[in-house]
Amino acid sequence: MNDQVHREITQQLRRSRQRYTLGRRQLVELLLDRQRPATIPELVDAGARQSQSSLYRNLAVLEQAGAVRRLSSVDDVARYELAEELTGHHHHLVCHQCGRIDDVTFPGTIERALGQAAEAANEQRGYAVDSHRFELVGTCPDCSD
Repeated sequence: MNDQVHREITQQLRRSRQRYTLGRRQLVELLLDRQRPATIPELVDAGARQSQSSLYRNLAVLEQAGAVRRLSSVDDVARYELAEELTGHHHHLVCHQCGRIDDVTFPGTIERALGQAAEAANEQRGYAVDSHRFELVGTCPDCSD
């Protein structure tokens, strides 16, 4: 799967007239290894070998190309993850105390129900819904202790 992700990101960056540099590739590897969206300090702790300004710049380029998605949480700290098109559809658990975000995948029955809810919203408000995002907000295990 990693090779496929790298090939797709190479194409996305080419369409944006950008290169898939070693620094960007390392960022993608770090994001692939995580089980949840990462902050800049978390990427540094995980071994990013770039300055903080380079991390922001490279993440912005990857985001503009459609390879990375930036999320904001209750703490207004940006967290980054690979785009769903690269990793698969999922939703998020959000800690209302520390802002941590974890990925969660729902069974097909729940995804179908969310799809039906999107159709109902379309009928009710006239939106042409083409995707959905769902967040569950609560307290993470670290803040529960």
